Amino acid sequence: MALTPVSVALRALLDSVPGSTSIETLPLAQCAWRVLGADIAALRTQPPFANSAMDGYAVRADDLAPGAELRVLGESAAGRSFAGSVSTGEAVRIFTGAPIPEGADTILIQENADGVGSAAITVREGAPKGRFIRKAGLDFSEGDRLLATGTRLDSAALGLAAAAGHPALPVRRKPLVAILATGDELVLPGEPVGPDQIVASNSFALAALVEQAGGSVLDLGIARDDHADLAARIGQAREAGVDVLVTLGGASVGAHDLVQEALKRAGMDLGFWKIAMRPGKPMMTGRLGAMVAIGLPGNPVSSIVCGHLFVVPVIEALLGIPSPERDRSEPGLLGRDMPANDEREDYLRSSLVLTEAGWEATPFERQDSSMLGLLAQAQALAIRPVFAPAARKGDPCRFIRLR
Repeated sequence: MALTPVSVALRALLDSVPGSTSIETLPLAQCAWRVLGADIAALRTQPPFANSAMDGYAVRADDLAPGAELRVLGESAAGRSFAGSVSTGEAVRIFTGAPIPEGADTILIQENADGVGSAAITVREGAPKGRFIRKAGLDFSEGDRLLATGTRLDSAALGLAAAAGHPALPVRRKPLVAILATGDELVLPGEPVGPDQIVASNSFALAALVEQAGGSVLDLGIARDDHADLAARIGQAREAGVDVLVTLGGASVGAHDLVQEALKRAGMDLGFWKIAMRPGKPMMTGRLGAMVAIGLPGNPVSSIVCGHLFVVPVIEALLGIPSPERDRSEPGLLGRDMPANDEREDYLRSSLVLTEAGWEATPFERQDSSMLGLLAQAQALAIRPVFAPAARKGDPCRFIRLR
């Protein structure tokens, strides 16, 4: 079977996603890092009134000849506005955020006035009309579209929604991702480890990646190399109504690689299998009814790299985030010489350093896909395209930032 290019595989995988998850309305305090399911418009105008950007005096610009004396009528503070109006030769003590009194058209900052705090002030330096006045609606006006569907609600977006008067927001339901580790050789951390067993790590790494991308996780545990056990756990995923089933290991066709066959017996339509990438070649995808199935390799690094390249975009597609197929790489420079590449696109664990010439990605000497220690040290994945010629240190490259 021919190897599927990464870009082709990703496009085919995203085409298999049935659509965005449903919308639920949550209190604003529960919406951090959720994804908007509808456009959000302002319910109010901000600021609702013209106000001062500085501490000083609300005055008429025409009165601000140096040396002029102005009578202070009172004060305007945030939450306690001045009820009267300002006429020729008059001023109102004003504080940041306070409403501009009627008749005033500029702010004389207190540094430019003598006699601050007294019943009269003397102008030291004038100011043009409109200086230090924030107009009503400077930030936004009622009815303005502020946030678009598919926006991830970070701190700034949440603050904007709150300022616009929204106590709750429509957000996409978190995609439910079932993670199923497979293999007789696996035991959970903390359990006794037999002479021919290893500790399962992939499921914990993938769960963190899923949650970071905005999904929620259903841990299906470890399935043994047994068709009945695999079928039972696939059935659990279906009963739970998961959006994505991610299996770890067993996706090849060896005597003990039963996952692909088990998924086919459950009714999976196989999308593609075997990717032109390193690490991560033995990966497969398919559909089980409305559920997207992704079979990741068993090697820890392979599964995590494939998780970044394929699982995260699927979660984003389910959340309605625009352009989940976008190129996530950045331009940089190689930090060491590299040999010519073959028919598989390389994703090389690399250090990342900012130099005067730009970001420099230096692939580690060792790239074995079982070595999680190197992945934990890596800041980036340097990309070597298929059949790339030999490259020298300082040549252009592209990299995907990990942290």
